[in-house]
Amino acid sequence: MAEKTKEKRRIVARIGSLPIAVPRSVDVTLGDDNDVTVKGPRGTLQQQFHPDVTIERQDESIVIGRPSDQQRVRALQGLTRALLNNMVVGVTEGFQKNLELVGTGYRVQQAGENITLQVGYSHPVDIAAPEGITLTVEGPTRLSVAGCDKQQVGQIAATIRAVRKPDAYKGKGIRYSGEIVRLKPGKSAGR
Repeated sequence: MAEKTKEKRRIVARIGSLPIAVPRSVDVTLGDDNDVTVKGPRGTLQQQFHPDVTIERQDESIVIGRPSDQQRVRALQGLTRALLNNMVVGVTEGFQKNLELVGTGYRVQQAGENITLQVGYSHPVDIAAPEGITLTVEGPTRLSVAGCDKQQVGQIAATIRAVRKPDAYKGKGIRYSGEIVRLKPGKSAGR
């Protein structure tokens, strides 16, 4: 049986090579050292990207390039493209995370721009909305976190959920909408 020769194939980027469509309502400014500012109807986002990738504006899109096919550089190209796309989507549509409170007596109340949680502690828990984030109470046990920065929306939602994580035995606590909490069997289940 003859040995098959391995020929080096050029790896084509899947995500990183896709252009990012820029709507007319969005203004993208490319600065020095890969510093990008994206302005849109919902706000302004600014971020500096790694110098190993190139960011170019072509007509109504942004293209991310890379100087080599090293795995680290390919990963940086995909990361840069995903982050830039999130910035464009954030300033046009925004991001939102919904949370639910499950448990007897658990509720949330709006207090101006902030919220107050009552989740079984002896005291209410106040959570302040940082700049650029909107906390909205949609019912006594439902709330939403919205904003243009995807990372900040996810971080605030995770902070609120950490106040009272879902219990593994009864399922009580704060959870994301649609989150499935797998319950452990109690002591009596083993008998």
